Amino acid sequence: MADTKKGRAKKARDAENRERERDLTEARERGDEAEPPRECQRRDCSEPVTFVVVERYRDETGHGTVEATADLCTAHTADERPTNLDGDFEDYLFRVEPA
Repeated sequence: MADTKKGRAKKARDAENRERERDLTEARERGDEAEPPRECQRRDCSEPVTFVVVERYRDETGHGTVEATADLCTAHTADERPTNLDGDFEDYLFRVEPA
């Protein structure tokens, strides 16, 4: 292929396509691998995650909602309590789910 602007653009597109294909192939191969165990989000805790705590509440300005999630071990999950109960909010949510 001649060294023209059009030729260089095609070579660049081809290289990008090859890289994208290579990335997809690697991702498919990694898909078979087990995920590493997640650790508790609390500071200085390396216990495995057993629960996900979700709390949805109205933000401090009152103009939107916030959904906070925390991946926690069993001991730290037992310490969790609803913290944003200020005011009435019909979509308020506090939920503990198994991980």
